[in-house]
Amino acid sequence: MLTRTDLRDRVPSAAELRAVLPRAEVDVDTVLHRVRPLVEEVRRYGVSAALDLTERFDGVRPARVRVPAQALADAERDLEPGVRSALVESISRATRVHAAQRRRDVTTQVVPGGTVTERWVPVARVGLYVPGGNAVYPSSVVMNVVPAQQAGVDSLVVCSPAQADFGGLPHPTILAACQLLGVTEVWAVGGAQAIALLAYGGQDTTGEDLVPVDLVTGPGNIYVTAAKRELRGLVGIDAEAGPTEIAVLADHTADPVHVAADLISQAEHDELAASVLVTTSSDLADAVDAELARRVPATRHSERVRTALSGAQSGCVLVADLTDGLRVVDAYAAEHLEIQTEDAGAVAARVRNAGAVFVGAHSPVSLGDYCAGSNHVLPTGGCARHSGGLSVQSFLRGIHVVDYSEQALRDVADVVVALAEAEDLPAHGQAVTARFRPESGASS
Repeated sequence: MLTRTDLRDRVPSAAELRAVLPRAEVDVDTVLHRVRPLVEEVRRYGVSAALDLTERFDGVRPARVRVPAQALADAERDLEPGVRSALVESISRATRVHAAQRRRDVTTQVVPGGTVTERWVPVARVGLYVPGGNAVYPSSVVMNVVPAQQAGVDSLVVCSPAQADFGGLPHPTILAACQLLGVTEVWAVGGAQAIALLAYGGQDTTGEDLVPVDLVTGPGNIYVTAAKRELRGLVGIDAEAGPTEIAVLADHTADPVHVAADLISQAEHDELAASVLVTTSSDLADAVDAELARRVPATRHSERVRTALSGAQSGCVLVADLTDGLRVVDAYAAEHLEIQTEDAGAVAARVRNAGAVFVGAHSPVSLGDYCAGSNHVLPTGGCARHSGGLSVQSFLRGIHVVDYSEQALRDVADVVVALAEAEDLPAHGQAVTARFRPESGASS
């Protein structure tokens, strides 16, 4: 089921690895021409366009965009107790981890009378997207809302697709998770039209203002990603999320049952989901193949899983040793990377590129999806080489506050003038020297 790539004779260069390793082929540009008109409709016609598009794509037309408060309360009241307790635990663990990420303002005295303070200021208003589609994702509510709250964001709105099965509201488990987190503003809109409405705002059918946001976070399908790309600049975005990924770096000590189960769990998301095994052991690769053959037909979403595992984005890579294996997984830069080897902690410490690293036999990716305390909104498509996952930092901006006295400025004036002249920007230097002329009011 998994296509094999044998790199035991040599490990290619970084450039060659990027070409040879399995990867989902998703080209956002191919749908931009379809998304641009949708975004333009929402820009011009606001809520009416968003509702028209919801009816067209989701088969339901909500009476209003903003979900009534009573619907949120009802969803929490009717939530199955086991799911409620699980969500409460997930929220608690995520809150503990993200609370530790808060930033403090730092003031540096550069010279006597001259300071620079870095202030960490939260984004004023954010839109948090929670997808629908193949599954229901209350966990994504937790992963988006908790870091925004811990960052001190004053105003946030959760967007999730309207569901025909629930009278035009988002899935009730999504609403219940919002209620448990104290989220009071939820919009029943999904897809590209949701991102556009978040960016442009509008007036609901009730006459209530839907205030535009400054930042949009959260994963979605290719149309959501294309809308984020189209609107980036008008609003900030966290990332352009692609299909989900798992890579497992394993040696002969790994349990093939664990490895196969974890590859399947990721393939369960989507037919384009990527499941990649990198191993030093051909015996393990054979055992994993056998376990996949046994387990895939028995899983609920077997056709989806089979399509994902047999696709070009998934595969098994054989390497000579763990050093070569680390080169491979660093080149791949997986969204989720599991280390199932001897001395897994030491191997994990050598990893440079991954959205999140899961160490040892008892730290599966699915733990991180729900209740490890870590965030599961992570970079995909190799973006972990340069970007990290969603965190408190995602909702903060560092603002430098410069405070120099007259004497501190006088002491550095010659430096400013010299650099201004070197850049042929003399007015920059004159903006300093003008402060020390008699007519400026400052002492000479």
